[in-house]
Amino acid sequence: FGRTGYRWVETALNCTTMMPSDTPPLRINLPDEAATLDLGQRLAGALVWPLRLFLQGQLGAGKTTLSRGLLLGLGHMGSVKSPTYTLVEPYTLADRPVYHFDLYRLGDPEELEFLGYRDYLEQPALLLFEWPERGAGWLPSPDLSISLEVVDRGREATLHAGSEAGRTVLMKLAT
Repeated sequence: FGRTGYRWVETALNCTTMMPSDTPPLRINLPDEAATLDLGQRLAGALVWPLRLFLQGQLGAGKTTLSRGLLLGLGHMGSVKSPTYTLVEPYTLADRPVYHFDLYRLGDPEELEFLGYRDYLEQPALLLFEWPERGAGWLPSPDLSISLEVVDRGREATLHAGSEAGRTVLMKLAT
């Protein structure tokens, strides 16, 4: 599909009739940090707006590195910190809002209400959630989810479409 390390898990893909739930996941080998940043930047070029993006994986799997690549790809100039203590970090990039959530320190999913997360959901924004499982039952389904897994010395990213918008992003990445 035009880029080394990018492959469909399944081989058949009928772009005109498949629904997002039928779209096979895309697996991407990430041998080092540079490859993870590159995936984030490629993802930035493939985004559709608005989009809910979930990033999952163990501590140290590369979620914040992928987020940094994505934000840099959207034009952010400066450091990208994980909003572990603030829970949300807002950005405005190319006149579009981006909200980077890190729910690792969330004690209870109900705490999302105190953050005013519903206000974020109503905006035409990119909502990037690290540790979305900590908000289970309160967060809406993602348009795109990316699971990062430590494999040998590198990582493997598995991308799943959860909506037509997510499917569009997968198709753009795979070409």
